[in-house]
Amino acid sequence: MNREEKNRLTREQIVSAAVKEFGMHSYSEASLNEISKRGALSKGIIYHYFKDKDELYLVCVRACFMSLLDFLGGIELSFSHVEKSMEKYLSSRQEFFKENPYYSTIFTNALLQPPKHLRDEIRDITAELENFNIEFYERILDHVELKEDVTRQEAVEYFMLFQESFNHHFQKKEYEDIGQLFQEHELKLKRLLKLMFYGIIKED
Repeated sequence: MNREEKNRLTREQIVSAAVKEFGMHSYSEASLNEISKRGALSKGIIYHYFKDKDELYLVCVRACFMSLLDFLGGIELSFSHVEKSMEKYLSSRQEFFKENPYYSTIFTNALLQPPKHLRDEIRDITAELENFNIEFYERILDHVELKEDVTRQEAVEYFMLFQESFNHHFQKKEYEDIGQLFQEHELKLKRLLKLMFYGIIKED
């Protein structure tokens, strides 16, 4: 095994251990000591590959969101029926987190309860999911007829405002159980998306 391959495997070992630690605890509760134990690695090795806890955490957040986007990007969606399209998208999210349970905590913490000093960096990472959501929404708009007094631009702006306000609502609430926060977020998202769509689509 050459040095490059060994470095890659060691880095992956560290990240894997970190995903488990951040996937079981919030950023503030997680520790490099536990990560070193989980990965059977010394803290010195961790510091050799990562500057500090912040850098390692951001790597885990990026891995979470990129994995989710890759998964969602592979889902075939039919946009001929609004409600079925939304249900397929949301059920696909649930399927991803069921297959990757550690990521559900990382996702929830990063999106809804991010460490204050890392908010800008996390916002850059989560922006790709926000863009994906907007593109998904616009594809639905291609297959529906809006009310006569609603323009497409207004509909997109409405969705962006909804997305921002919805997450902000959860950011202000305190939860001891991160799993409860995740479940409530996803459940209310499903319900409120329906209300939002049927409030702008022209009735027959």
